[in-house]
Amino acid sequence: MTILWAIIAGLVIGLLARLVLPGRQPIPLWTTILLGIIGGLLGNGLAAAFGVADTSGVDWIRHGFQVGVAAVLIALVTPMWAGRRRI
Repeated sequence: MTILWAIIAGLVIGLLARLVLPGRQPIPLWTTILLGIIGGLLGNGLAAAFGVADTSGVDWIRHGFQVGVAAVLIALVTPMWAGRRRI
């Protein structure tokens, strides 16, 4: 069940990250989910390093870190994906 929640969270985080970025990102959904999962994990680590991983109420700062890291990853991967040659 944990893997299923990671995929769902990765999808939500990845889609939010794509909304934050300007323009179109021609990457497939599976890449968005994978980068969302990675962004979520790295964002959690970053929030823990800053001491804001667990707060009272909704952890908006942690979620902001997650979406921000995922947006950076998507921004880095998109040009590589768009520039790849298709055989």
